[in-house]
Amino acid sequence: MDTLNELLGGFATAMTWQNLIFAFLGCLLGTIIGVLPGVGPVAGVALLIPLTLNLDPAGSIIMLCAIFYGTQYGGTITSVLLNTPGEASSAITTIDGYAMTKIGRAGAALTLAAVGSFIGGTVATIGLVAAAKPLGELGLLVGPPEFFALMVVGISLLVALAGKSMVKALISGALGLLISMVGIDPVAGAPRFTFGMDRLLDGVSFVAVIVGVFGLSEILSYRKNAETPLVHAPGFRSLFPSRTEWRRSAPAMARGTGVGFGLGLIPGMTGSVSSLLSYASEKKFSHFRHELGRGAVEGVAGPETANNAHANAALIPLFTLGIPASPTIAVLMGAFLQQGLTPGPSLFTEHSEIAWAIIASLFIGNVLLLLLNVPLVGLWTSILRVPTPILTALILLFMVIGAYTINFSVFDVFVMIGFGLLGLALRNLDIPLAPMVLTLVLGPLMERSLRESLEISQGDFSVFLNRPISAVLIALGVLIICSPLLKFRKPKALTEDPEA
Repeated sequence: MDTLNELLGGFATAMTWQNLIFAFLGCLLGTIIGVLPGVGPVAGVALLIPLTLNLDPAGSIIMLCAIFYGTQYGGTITSVLLNTPGEASSAITTIDGYAMTKIGRAGAALTLAAVGSFIGGTVATIGLVAAAKPLGELGLLVGPPEFFALMVVGISLLVALAGKSMVKALISGALGLLISMVGIDPVAGAPRFTFGMDRLLDGVSFVAVIVGVFGLSEILSYRKNAETPLVHAPGFRSLFPSRTEWRRSAPAMARGTGVGFGLGLIPGMTGSVSSLLSYASEKKFSHFRHELGRGAVEGVAGPETANNAHANAALIPLFTLGIPASPTIAVLMGAFLQQGLTPGPSLFTEHSEIAWAIIASLFIGNVLLLLLNVPLVGLWTSILRVPTPILTALILLFMVIGAYTINFSVFDVFVMIGFGLLGLALRNLDIPLAPMVLTLVLGPLMERSLRESLEISQGDFSVFLNRPISAVLIALGVLIICSPLLKFRKPKALTEDPEA
């Protein structure tokens, strides 16, 4: 009953006109980001963080969350109409989605994808409501050593699943950790890695780094050969699926929800893995599996449901334990910290009203996206007709203004450009960016937990092994990192995940 009352209180806050506008704008911008091929949810959320810095904490996070799951909806449109995924988790949808376009069923495919996304996202949000209290209370029972060990496991999972090389993933993680240590030492109070520059005493701006590493490097790496695509929006009447298509899609949506929700809880798993495994489950269990690849509705409904269930389920470990389950969630966690909110068990004790308002906004956002996506498909496709050079120039201008307005400092613009070039170099060297952003966000929290643990034990590192929970978690983290030495082979699909 307490949970229900708090959720209703969250709805009261989320349904104020200001927060409804933020949710609407987030859905709108997220869909646009999702429609643009190559930008993706990580870069999209990173690019738009500066927009939210001067908002109140609840409105800021509501808008960013809406941007995050809005990209999942938007990515479907280009997958179905152009055979080009707007973001990685919609890549598998191109197979049957584009095949449906070729037989004149594009409208039905888009509607089924939107409805499946709504169902998957809503069910996962209900899971978040159910898990928030028990997991949050459980989290309050753990001390600094267990919290440190938990973050070690989260980082280990993401490092193990990111990119093709564990060594390169570790290099990326170490870079993020080093950047997070720039500034004043929280215990000694002395400058650390500032190279005598006063502007670095407060550390490197997280937003400038994220916008550069993910946003600028993405634009520099993708836009060089992009051409303006030709696209035709489906007519209004063709948006309605037939009764048979609805009946065939229902089991696929149910399976997609289960796959996406389960995998969304695991740190390191990305939405594209959920989509891929959902498609695999359709090949295994669907009565119409022989039609997959030739325009089967199951090949659209299942993966699209799975990636949205995954997106919302990935918020559960963030809200309850403070562990980001994917690169996009890590960027989102950075936005929480920028607003003075620390995700994890304390979020529900120190900022309960904001936490429940954000959760309530997830339900509202899913309804808004369902209403926005299908009826306005003509508007979304018209965005694709904007010439690529103009679109690129607008995004670059937006990034420069965004970086400047963080502290109204030109220095942050140069930081953004510098890290954009670093991000481009890492991409060219095939070094994954996900571990870097994760350790950049978690670095200060890990350092604080480590130091608090050592204060408890008076400098004895065995405190991590003497406590059963932290010992098991540390052992698990070591096992994950050492798994390549044990000749555990990762599935090919995971090693080539473009989101990693």
